Amino acid sequence: MKRIRLGMVGGGNDAFIGGVHRIAARIDDRFELLAGALSSTPEKSEASAKALGINRSYGSFTEMANAEAAREDGIEAVSIVTPNHVHAAAAKAFLAKGIHVICDKPLTSTLEDAQSLAQSVADSDALFILTHNYTGYPMIRQARDMVHAGDLGDIRIVQVEYPQDWLTSPAEKEGVKQAEWRTDPKRSGAGGSVGDIGTHAHNLACFVTGLSVEKLAADLQAFGAGRTLDDNAHVLLRFASGARGMLWSSQVAPGNENALKLRVYGSKGGLEWSQEDPNYLWFTPQGEPKRLITRNGAGAGAAASAVSRIPAGHPEGYLEGFATIYNESAEAIRAVQNGTDKATAMGLLPGIQAGLEGMAFISACVSSSAQDAAWVTL
Repeated sequence: MKRIRLGMVGGGNDAFIGGVHRIAARIDDRFELLAGALSSTPEKSEASAKALGINRSYGSFTEMANAEAAREDGIEAVSIVTPNHVHAAAAKAFLAKGIHVICDKPLTSTLEDAQSLAQSVADSDALFILTHNYTGYPMIRQARDMVHAGDLGDIRIVQVEYPQDWLTSPAEKEGVKQAEWRTDPKRSGAGGSVGDIGTHAHNLACFVTGLSVEKLAADLQAFGAGRTLDDNAHVLLRFASGARGMLWSSQVAPGNENALKLRVYGSKGGLEWSQEDPNYLWFTPQGEPKRLITRNGAGAGAAASAVSRIPAGHPEGYLEGFATIYNESAEAIRAVQNGTDKATAMGLLPGIQAGLEGMAFISACVSSSAQDAAWVTL
């Protein structure tokens, strides 16, 4: 299949997440990166473009959207990998030109920007895809399939956590670029850990179970000296179905690197999954011994196999999960170009609705914590 012509906003050659997106876009050979507005100044953008071998460099995303839309060979899609406060304006610029948008999470830095962006998505013929990459892991697809097939019965309890330790020391004061903007409310938004990684945990719990959070009670802390945004969050969840849950996100938990974990328990059984050991899913039918389901191994179904690339026993994880989002984005873009409606083309891809739910989650957490962990309706 002909590669999709891709551009990128943000993600200069020294930016971690930009590199991840570029690798993910190449893994299944579905995209060709041709243009970029890679940094905050034309000079930095040009230097990054040269270093990365990108021919068309622009000084701003507005210039890029206008110029690429006017070209017969212009980009068909753009990856937005900037700090959160740039997401809305950049996405709107490309959506207005009919260019498909693949955007890093969370959706925006404010709920108001998110709602405005949602209207732009509705008004455009182009797709909007949010890169909640953990939804692309094979054993997460397996878990979702089992929940929806009724293997767990009625879902009662959802436990999800995402602890890290990289902000235990004041990294934002030590020249760590990723820490500088993530701890700055002007660029990150109202949520710290709850926005950066808590949204991943929230999205994963909802994706696997198919449930939506109705109310929550959150206790947010900023343990780091001088921080205004939370670096630790404990959240009680009430789902619309009646299920109950707990979510913990932390970036000040020594000994934890990227320890995203999900546990789901129903009337007939339970599931357990860990991101740092992603090829394994534990399933326990009530009253029976635990069963280990491996990626592409015994017990794995079609949902997992569809997004597995290599034989069982070979590690497959973070980059491949991102690549699944890109591969399915390519399928969706080609489907829309061939006349499929947007909703059908999106399939399991996270889109604007997932983004809005994530922003509502952040807003509710901040509001609840400000009221001494009072229950807040989303």
